[in-house]
Amino acid sequence: MTDSRAYDPTTVPVRPAATVMLVRDVSGVAAVGGEPTIEVFMLRRTLGAVFGSGMYVFPGGRVETSDGVDVEQAHRLAAIRECFEEAGVLLARDASGTPVTDGHPVLAARAGVYDGSVDILELCDEHGLHPDLDHMVWVSHWITPVGEQRRFDTRFYLVPAPRGQSSSHDDNETIASLWVEPADALRRQAAGELTMMPPTVTNLRFLAEHASVDAVMGAARLMPPPECVLPKLRTDADGKLVGILLPGDPGYADA
Repeated sequence: MTDSRAYDPTTVPVRPAATVMLVRDVSGVAAVGGEPTIEVFMLRRTLGAVFGSGMYVFPGGRVETSDGVDVEQAHRLAAIRECFEEAGVLLARDASGTPVTDGHPVLAARAGVYDGSVDILELCDEHGLHPDLDHMVWVSHWITPVGEQRRFDTRFYLVPAPRGQSSSHDDNETIASLWVEPADALRRQAAGELTMMPPTVTNLRFLAEHASVDAVMGAARLMPPPECVLPKLRTDADGKLVGILLPGDPGYADA
């Protein structure tokens, strides 16, 4: 968080952004307690990041002009592009509907997509693929609080991780990664082991309610279009920032 007294917070632009939650089924000895459950892929942002330094997040980033002018499609394509850049997972399918798997030559273009020298739509077209826009479900919508020096209007999408395709952090914007059960991630966040922002925690709570990918995707598809959540910065009597208020929290309306 940033001291809002050091600049005019009303001049900070709100940039469109998109995040994707990759989920997969786990069972047997791989699952805590042996009960079937799901895992979600998370990344740790670099300690030098100007926003969310050291935080554990889902793959995501800003919507770029190259993502198109259609708002919904641009957000989904941004989520796919960022997922490829940060997690190494390309959410794309061939003409038969088969997802990309390890060994596909398209995966060698990850660095080019990251540095902007390769356009992801042109890349997919070159390899006879199409971005997997239709299997993503929009489940959450957050805007960074007024008072932060960087603000984002972020849509969170949920999608099953493609089987047969490995994941890895980029070792640039992100410095660590893990597949983790949502309930375990929440436990580790509460214990101070993993630092997270409120949108991440809230989405993990939703994921933790479901024991399979089919169940969580089914629940997501039944949800109405998500309402936009606007957190507010909480200050003490001296004006020092001490936390975040969410809608419904005491004092939110007066903050």
